[in-house]
Amino acid sequence: MVAITPDSPIQAVFGSHHKKRKLAEEGLGLATVGDLLRHFPRRYVAATELSEVATPVVGEQLTIVGEVRSCESASFFGGNRRQFRTTVRLRTDGPDFSVTLFSPYQGLADRHEAEFRPGSRAVFTGKAKQFRGSWQLDQPHGFALDGAEAASMSKLMPVYPLTAKLYSWDLQKVVAAALDLVTGVPEVFTPELRERYELLGVMQALRWIHAPDEWSQLGAAQKRFRFEEALVLQLTLARRRAAHRAQGARSRAGRPDGLLAAFDERLPFELTGGQREIGELVAEELARDHPMNRLLQGEVGSGKTLVALRAMLQVVDSGGQAALLAPTEVLAQQHHRSISAMLGDLAQGGMLGGAAEATSVVLLTGSMGRAARQEAMLRTVTGEAGIVIGTHALLEDRVEFADLGLVVVDEQHRFGVEQRAALTDKAGTPPHVLVMTATPIPRTVAMTVFGDLETSVLAELPAGRAPIQTNVVPLADQPSWIERVWQRVREEVEKGHQVYVVCPRISGDSGEEGETDQVDLDEEGAEIAPPKRSLAAVEDVHEELAAGPLRGLRTAVLHGRLAPDDKDRTMRAFAAGDVDVLVSTTVIEVGVDVHNATMMVLLDADRFGVSQLHQLRGRVGRGGLPGLCLLVSHAELGSPARDRLDAVASTTDGFELSRVDLEQRREGDVLGASQSGFRSGLVTLRVLRDEKTIVRAREAAEALLSEDPALAQAPELADAVAEVERSAASGFMEKG
Repeated sequence: MVAITPDSPIQAVFGSHHKKRKLAEEGLGLATVGDLLRHFPRRYVAATELSEVATPVVGEQLTIVGEVRSCESASFFGGNRRQFRTTVRLRTDGPDFSVTLFSPYQGLADRHEAEFRPGSRAVFTGKAKQFRGSWQLDQPHGFALDGAEAASMSKLMPVYPLTAKLYSWDLQKVVAAALDLVTGVPEVFTPELRERYELLGVMQALRWIHAPDEWSQLGAAQKRFRFEEALVLQLTLARRRAAHRAQGARSRAGRPDGLLAAFDERLPFELTGGQREIGELVAEELARDHPMNRLLQGEVGSGKTLVALRAMLQVVDSGGQAALLAPTEVLAQQHHRSISAMLGDLAQGGMLGGAAEATSVVLLTGSMGRAARQEAMLRTVTGEAGIVIGTHALLEDRVEFADLGLVVVDEQHRFGVEQRAALTDKAGTPPHVLVMTATPIPRTVAMTVFGDLETSVLAELPAGRAPIQTNVVPLADQPSWIERVWQRVREEVEKGHQVYVVCPRISGDSGEEGETDQVDLDEEGAEIAPPKRSLAAVEDVHEELAAGPLRGLRTAVLHGRLAPDDKDRTMRAFAAGDVDVLVSTTVIEVGVDVHNATMMVLLDADRFGVSQLHQLRGRVGRGGLPGLCLLVSHAELGSPARDRLDAVASTTDGFELSRVDLEQRREGDVLGASQSGFRSGLVTLRVLRDEKTIVRAREAAEALLSEDPALAQAPELADAVAEVERSAASGFMEKG
């Protein structure tokens, strides 16, 4: 008999079940026995207890254990032939469910009646739906728990991430066969490490995670695999930090009588305590001979850009250049305008009226005309431009710098590590890197995803930021309230203020997916389809408002498909107060700074993510005037979408909301392979739930590397870390 190892194809354990094997290969991406063994259950159903189903959601994939109340068959004619329908009614620790099984002949219907006897227990999976006020499972599949099918099942039945027509019990059978036959499963922990961290061996952990008989067995298995994943990840990040520190960089210490000193002298306000403290830290790191690699977090309006600008001026004072990478043209243009305005004649190097110590600030975006692009690139390559602001256009091979000393990346969640690397590679020696984000990141996320960066947080807001009141407008319950929304917009404009109206789509007939980032999931990880109702679209909403409730007001549209000049012209008009109401997509999410804008209406707000909603509302209340944000939604009370909106309305604490966001969404989407630099997201780890594990793993990684930098004493662990590093490198190559 051929030995089965983790590298064997899954055909070795699926045997003659070719259709099931194909579903596992194509639907779940399982190619080897090792892939199968590492395809862990999502949750577990206690076979000895009735399932708790508190509040079913229509469309949600459920796996439930219930007691059979009744089982009845009846015949009917379908397609000119006699068929049979068996209805099984189940009692759960929640609402009752009915399950309908169809049979092409009498014998199968009789078998169903014999299997699902009243009083017996059964397990079924299917999608929840309602019919005439009662709950049903659509497209059900299941079996009785006292029959032959259940004889080999564990007391805690695993529920796996699945694909259509492949069921948890199908996988449970082949996993059990694989565990009986497989040899050579790598053990990343030495006996000494297992003892030090109180961990199960790999084979025992695999048996208990796939087929536990009690919750304590499951807990021990999960502890082992979560710590393993956390440790491999933290070792990878620790090695990345060490490699970064080992690189040489040019010191950019600045000078006492240069641009930075002149700029500070002209500042019309005091820096906040946080800006001063982080500014001093950044200045010290820029002066070192190894690269700064720092993440700067701060709420919308906390003054991150000012911290970054002072760092850029210090680099220019040292004879170098600074590049600011922004995710959108609107934001790049906004940065160019605001930085040029803050610097005044200090940004007019080589021009009439420019200050003696002035530099030049240039903008480079993909949509600029050829002549303007060539001029910007020439001023960049000659070093005339001390500060270069741009979008992805900065990453192009043709863009060269005379002496790139600092890279500032704005809104890190929009860029992956490979894009950071593409820009830093343009420097002769490794440049210093400052990454900024207004999306608050919980400590464990920063540790897990941005573990190669040192982290600073700007907690306090500068003087002049006013509170923002946020209210949900629930159109499912109160459809007439939309009229009051538009009355409220008029009232705000009559006070001399301006308003944003944000929509998830550009046009109603374009078929585009919109510019939102929110997807709701059921407990099996499948998407819950949103209601079939047209989402608010910028062009349609603008037309309706201009002809109806906002007739007579000065309105304008802004979205990603407009020509860059049109976008810039519209934003300038809004900033100048020439537009009362701006109807926009999320292009105004970051960086747009109009002090007179005091109100925002978000239509179909449930289609936006928590962080996105928090970012968007941060556009109002920036000029010392109180802000109002109305979240307009058709989401039903008690639905995940409505819970999300209520959370946003209840607090303006971005860190609290970032935890809500992580709890509600697929973690992989929040973390993003593009941000971590790893090809796949987290498997067993959850950064909020496993906070202690991650902290412990980071401490363990640092201790292990200090004792044994090459991990020579733990070769299987070294191989696991190398595999993650290879995955990150190949992901970089694919995206490059």
